[in-house]
Amino acid sequence: MACDENLSVEVRDLVKRFGTFTAVDRVSFSVRRGEIMGFLGPNGAGKSTMIRIMCGLLRPTSGSAYVAGFDVAKDPEAVRQRIGYMSQKFSLYDDLTVSENLHFFGGLYGVGRRLIEQRVAGAIATAGLSGHQNDITGTLAGGWKQRLALGCAVLHQPAIVFLDEPTSGVDPVSRRSFWDLIHQMAAEGVTIFVSTHYMDEAEYCNHLALIERGRMVASGTPSELKHHLPQGALLLAKCEPLGAALAALQFHPEVIEAAVFGNAIHLMVRDAASAIATLPEFVRSHGANISELREISPTLEDVFVDLTGTRLRRTAKEAPS
Repeated sequence: MACDENLSVEVRDLVKRFGTFTAVDRVSFSVRRGEIMGFLGPNGAGKSTMIRIMCGLLRPTSGSAYVAGFDVAKDPEAVRQRIGYMSQKFSLYDDLTVSENLHFFGGLYGVGRRLIEQRVAGAIATAGLSGHQNDITGTLAGGWKQRLALGCAVLHQPAIVFLDEPTSGVDPVSRRSFWDLIHQMAAEGVTIFVSTHYMDEAEYCNHLALIERGRMVASGTPSELKHHLPQGALLLAKCEPLGAALAALQFHPEVIEAAVFGNAIHLMVRDAASAIATLPEFVRSHGANISELREISPTLEDVFVDLTGTRLRRTAKEAPS
């Protein structure tokens, strides 16, 4: 059993290998009841593998993971009975109606006949699907399908819910509505795990773990992680042409690191005042111009780039890689 009854999940030195490939490399963390825990990292970083281990779907190579007080390696069935799980491609049945899908998954989760109508009605109301009970699921837009999928995953009222890339490919408005549902569940005491490679979604979490190549490179609240950059100041530079400016800036003695962010460049510099005073002329001598240069607060993406050198997605309009 987990040593602290207030913990929903406790993971210690978790390792998962597939042959010679290490998908999860000595990861440790704990999550309290009612928290929203986010796994932030690029596709292939090991986020889904960690979630599948905690759901009792994969056996760890070494280390331990307790979910709802049960050891995932020794009692995976007890874990699965107490959690909700929504995979990247949750298997709704497109030829069934909204109501039929909910009844079907309620039966799979063992919701009794006396409760099923109440639970289905609650799921429809929570997901905002009132009036759509008889709609064929295949005709729903992507955002509505995700809401229905979440409703199916929590019909048995689990204490812990795992959502693996739940909004991948969903438009930004629908994504925000989906996150409203997640926050509502957390307010009711449900512990939520969310894996994502979208920066804006990470901001909605209470706690974040930054994952790269199977390792947890940093963890904390979004605010704590944004204060991770201790070696200098962060500047935003709007330049033209962007490519020539980036090439030049990487050789300036004040610049520690330079990376393109949208139509601008983020610069980690040793001293903000010195850099602001000398960078415009330096860039001009290399055939480019700086139209705007100012100090800014770091974003989660800046932190992730600083720790790993890897860029993450910033909007759902980009297709997953």
